[in-house]
Amino acid sequence: MITVKKKKVLFMLINMNIGGTERAFLNMVSEMPTEKYEITLLLLEKYGGFLDQVPSHVNVEYVDGYKNIKPLINDPPKQTALKLVKKGEWVKGVSFSVFYLLSKVMKRKEIFFSYLTRKFKHEKEYESAIAYAGPMDFISYLVLSKIKAKKKYQWIHFDITKIGFSAFYAQRNYPKFDKILVVSEEASHKLIDIIPPIKNNSVIFPNIVSGEMLNQLSKAGEGYTDQFDGRKILTVGRLSYEKGPDLAIEAASLLLKDGIEFKWYWVGEGKKMSHYQALIRELNLENHFILLGLKSNPYPYMADCDLYVQPSRYEGYCITTLEASRFKKPIVTTDVNGAREQFQDNRNGLIVEITSLGLYQGIVRLLKDELLQQRLVNGLAENKDIEQMNFDKII
Repeated sequence: MITVKKKKVLFMLINMNIGGTERAFLNMVSEMPTEKYEITLLLLEKYGGFLDQVPSHVNVEYVDGYKNIKPLINDPPKQTALKLVKKGEWVKGVSFSVFYLLSKVMKRKEIFFSYLTRKFKHEKEYESAIAYAGPMDFISYLVLSKIKAKKKYQWIHFDITKIGFSAFYAQRNYPKFDKILVVSEEASHKLIDIIPPIKNNSVIFPNIVSGEMLNQLSKAGEGYTDQFDGRKILTVGRLSYEKGPDLAIEAASLLLKDGIEFKWYWVGEGKKMSHYQALIRELNLENHFILLGLKSNPYPYMADCDLYVQPSRYEGYCITTLEASRFKKPIVTTDVNGAREQFQDNRNGLIVEITSLGLYQGIVRLLKDELLQQRLVNGLAENKDIEQMNFDKII
């Protein structure tokens, strides 16, 4: 019997918080053949609602000492230096200030990161090391400078024109990676516009989903409990500006004025939950727009909704619409990055403008036209599953 030597692959993320990047990681490693890959997940923090969903064949490790480094990265530097001085740690306070100021003056974050990680050691070696939580400069630095691997990759999950993105750092460091993996064609074009030297090393690698995993999870948790038998609309995502909850709530108000019987359920939470709860009350939608909070397993809701709506203002490559499509649900999505790579408008999904009116018009059109609903579902059924990437050729 011939024993195939497994490729050792390391993925780095911040934590396993409930989010699209983390969900994409879970889907992907579920599809990677266990007989070919020995997978390590290296996290900055031992935290997150998805931790218990990491497959048993994945080795989970943590960056020792990150809890001490995190405030040095995130807190105001003057505040950090003063704290150290007040504690009597003069040398540390001065050293911190010198390295921070030097990195700012020279516009080289690597100098500061090198100081922060001077005690960090990771002795294991890998075939491939992947900065999966991209873009996140600190993780990019660790993969490039502190992890031993034959090949190193940067994975980009977002539209870098819509988030906090350090172009100076990326322009200097991304060309050092063997490949830059980007989740959508549009996101790739925007990245290359900012960093032209990576054009030949950039590969489009869309998020994939594990149909088997989704099916199992959809039967493993609790779904709707309110016994509502009207039209159930579902959105899964953070309650944050970029995901468009305000657009969804305003669209729901227009639906209510139309006399349409529906309930719109939102799975997810965020720092501004109270703001959106107030907007729901202001528009008298308490019985029609339901905030379900955070759910580590949203798939029972997906499996049992009548319509999935993604009201985002921007995305890299939306994984929740991809997941909803696996349940053959009619989908309305705003015209964000990756939407037209996933769907053909009017064939297997409706793509609308990024406004509350656009969402409302798309939903009304779909709810009132049963032939259109059936056409979209049939279009999804005709779709061939996205061809699984040949990991051997990429990683």
